[in-house]
Amino acid sequence: MAVKAYDLIGRTAFVTGAASGIGRATALLLAEAGATVHCADRDAQGLHETVSLIKAAGGDAHTHRLDVANREQVDQAVARTTTPPGRLDIMAAIAGIMHSSPVLETRDEDLDRVLDINFKGVLYACRAAARAMIEAGGGGSIVTMASGAVDTGAPGLLCYGAAKAAVVQLTKTLATEVGPHGIRVNAVAPGWIRTPMTDHHETTEGHGARPRGHTEEIMARMSPLGRVGEPDDIAHAVLHLASDASSFTTGQILRPNGGVAMPW
Repeated sequence: MAVKAYDLIGRTAFVTGAASGIGRATALLLAEAGATVHCADRDAQGLHETVSLIKAAGGDAHTHRLDVANREQVDQAVARTTTPPGRLDIMAAIAGIMHSSPVLETRDEDLDRVLDINFKGVLYACRAAARAMIEAGGGGSIVTMASGAVDTGAPGLLCYGAAKAAVVQLTKTLATEVGPHGIRVNAVAPGWIRTPMTDHHETTEGHGARPRGHTEEIMARMSPLGRVGEPDDIAHAVLHLASDASSFTTGQILRPNGGVAMPW
C-alpha cells in the first residue's frame, strides 16, 4: 500500500524549469512514477534532452518552451495541457535563477529580474494550475520551490532569499484558499544542491573570485550528513508531495537540506 501511494499512473503533471537540474530530475521521476509530464522551460535544447530521456525510459512527455515570467505564455501552456478534455493533477513550479550581490550594491533591475522569475513565475504557474484543477472538479497537488535561504540570512542573497520567502507566503496563502477544492499546496526548501545553477554561482575569476566548489565544500561541512544535495534528493521530495502519500499535507514546507537548518 505504501508503494501504491506514490503511483502516478493516469495523472498529468506540469514541471517548470524542466530543462536541467532539479526540474529535470523531477520530470524524470514523476514520469517514472507513471505520470504524463509536460516539461516547460525557455531552454529548448535542454527541454528536448529531458523529454528524450523520459521517452527512452518508456514514459510520456511533452515540451512547452516558455518564459515563466510571461503570464500569457504560462496560461496558454497550461491550457494546452488540459485540452482536449483532460485535467492537470500536479504542478511543480521549479524554474528559478540565482543572483548574488550585497544589499548596498543591488540594482533595481537585478531585484526585478529575480522577482519576475523566482516569484512571479511561480505565482503564474500556481494560479494557472489552481484554476485548471478547480474547473476540472477539484483535487490535485501544487508544489512550489522555496529555498533554505528563507530560514537564515546570507551575504549577497537579498534578491534570491526575498523571492523565495515570497514563494513560501504564496504557498501558505494559496493552500488556505484552494483547500476546500481538495487541492493541496506545499513547498520544498532545498539546501545547497549540486546543479548547473549553483555551479554558475561559483566565480573563478574577477572580483570576488574563489576556487570552484568553494561554497559547496563549506555547505558540506555545515551538514550533519557531510555532503551537499543532488537533484534527485529534491525530486523525491516533490514526488512525495505530489502523490497520495501526502494526502493530508498542505501549506507545509519540506526541508531536504542535509540538516544545515533545523527550524522549529
